[in-house]
Amino acid sequence: MSIANKNLKYLRKQRGWTQEEFAHKLHIKRSLVGAYEEERAEPRIDILEIVCDIFKLTLDDILRKDLSDSKGGYLAKRRAAKMSSGPVEIPFVPVKAAAGYLAGYADQDFIDELNTFTLPMLSGGEYRAFEIIGDSMLPTPSGSIIVGEKVISMDSIKNNTPYIVISRNEGIVYKRVQKNSKMKNKLTMTSDNPSFHPYTMNAEDIMEVWQAQMVISKIKPQDRWDMHQLTNIVSELQEQVSSLSKKMN
Repeated sequence: MSIANKNLKYLRKQRGWTQEEFAHKLHIKRSLVGAYEEERAEPRIDILEIVCDIFKLTLDDILRKDLSDSKGGYLAKRRAAKMSSGPVEIPFVPVKAAAGYLAGYADQDFIDELNTFTLPMLSGGEYRAFEIIGDSMLPTPSGSIIVGEKVISMDSIKNNTPYIVISRNEGIVYKRVQKNSKMKNKLTMTSDNPSFHPYTMNAEDIMEVWQAQMVISKIKPQDRWDMHQLTNIVSELQEQVSSLSKKMN
């Protein structure tokens, strides 16, 4: 297999993308991704340029370097950058990468391929950021990014504290965690939104726990009342009150 074809397949698998997902990002058909990976076709330069933009690579990297070689330049440079002094680089796990993360959370090569960002107020420790979807933790809105610090021991979990919990059965969830004093192998997951009922999780099913440190969310525009609309509402209320008064009299 040519270097470019091999690298395309390697990069796709590192992100946990299906051929269909990768094809969508490259604006091509899934069958063409399959043809590239099976070396039935050579990837066009314009396609390789899109790949370079996604993975922060150069054409020289894709065409000449075996990126799957852990001793090679690409992964080695990424790891060296993360270990250098300065702000902590935080790997980001978007919702689309959740399935891949469950399979590759312990694979350093997979983690190295995640996009990263830094926050100047965080230093030391190991951090990871997860995108959450849903209303179970309102007022934290759906689509927020939770930055968590890795919990080394389950014994250090604090009751009623929010955590990102990664488990075999539930996947990636953001909840407040309660220890069970009677059953130490059980943890209770509680939502901030009272319409969602608490549930228990077996400790042996949990693969990772990250204590929430920061929430990053988009600012929504504030709704403004239209004065004409307010006037109409007040008029309608006055009419209703007047009507009620007449009926009572």
